[in-house]
Amino acid sequence: MTRELTVMMLTWEFPPRIIGGISPHVYHLSKNLAKNGVKVCVVTCDFPGAPQHEVVDGVEVFRIDSYKNPSPDFATWVYLMNVNMQKEAAALVNRLNGRVDIFHAHDWLVANAGIGLKHVFRKPLLATIHSTEVGRRNGLHFDYERMIHETEAWLTYEAWKVICCSNYMVSHVRWAFGLPEDKLVMIPNGVNLQEYTRNKNINFSRFRKKFASPKEKIVLFVGRLVYEKGVHVLINAVPRILEKVNAKFVIVGNGYMKEPLSNLINGMGLAHKVMFTGFVDDETLKNLQRCADVCVVSSLFEPFGIVALEAMAARSPVVVSDTGGLAEIIDHDVTGVKVHPENPDSLAWGIKKVLLDEKHANWLTNNAHRKMLEKYDWNKISRQTKDVYEAVLKEYSKSFWT
Repeated sequence: MTRELTVMMLTWEFPPRIIGGISPHVYHLSKNLAKNGVKVCVVTCDFPGAPQHEVVDGVEVFRIDSYKNPSPDFATWVYLMNVNMQKEAAALVNRLNGRVDIFHAHDWLVANAGIGLKHVFRKPLLATIHSTEVGRRNGLHFDYERMIHETEAWLTYEAWKVICCSNYMVSHVRWAFGLPEDKLVMIPNGVNLQEYTRNKNINFSRFRKKFASPKEKIVLFVGRLVYEKGVHVLINAVPRILEKVNAKFVIVGNGYMKEPLSNLINGMGLAHKVMFTGFVDDETLKNLQRCADVCVVSSLFEPFGIVALEAMAARSPVVVSDTGGLAEIIDHDVTGVKVHPENPDSLAWGIKKVLLDEKHANWLTNNAHRKMLEKYDWNKISRQTKDVYEAVLKEYSKSFWT
């Protein structure tokens, strides 16, 4: 290709709009692709106070109006948002004189727009599947869940290649949608190490006092407070851990389980030992990860496990469920501790193992940090993604679609 490779990414979330892991993923991937010679346009939803068009670290970001039409429910909002996204993105492609080589859609929420653009402009569509409905819900029980599953299936069918962030997700997506093996590509998620080396002058002992006393070990959980993230497993492990360790449990995140879990802790008489912070800003979160004595990822279903990677970058020891992508990130008793999923006794054992042996915890942390640098660097990940783009374009150039 003589001119610059141009990719249009579609995502419902992009900073400052952060709902889950897609937002930071698209941000870091797109800006590192730009550093590696790819022209990237990100088309996303609007956000109060964020400009309609801006250039962020070499990436052109276009925010479309997603609230124009009143919606009776989330599914209707997603459908109408996609109609508007496709219309706005098509106008943008025309302004670029059709010079978009690949459309790259992130998850089912932008499936309709991505598939529509593929057929309008007859250009390859790639999809990154960050999670699946059948995985999140442990099956399909209602029409709403079946609708999302069928949308995901349609997106993977229409995509030239499907990118997944772990080998576990490759096999899970192949099973869930009946895809051929050669359609799937594994490219891991990443983390930006520089974000954890800023603010070196911060007084951590003063910062730490906002969350725990100097004698308490900090056990940190970061994630949505929903069933599949396993926060209830940690809460049920609290009494077992406190038998051996003076600890404070800091739970960062929001979700429908917050109130019932708070009531459960109150019933145990341990409200003074558990702090529900709700959502915290990015700087506070990273500082918490840096001063935590252990970071816990107790998920029941986890396509990748970016929180574990963030803890590795922050040099905090990690205890994770031996499931999904987490099982690939952590080598047991080498880069962290793995425990049985949905098992409070096993989780308590793993947390106590880390907290009661500081020397071993430091050894785990150093190994984890080294692995993170070798395998989960965004620059390497963006080059892998660019290789996939170029391979797809080579196939496309020989196809009837051109």
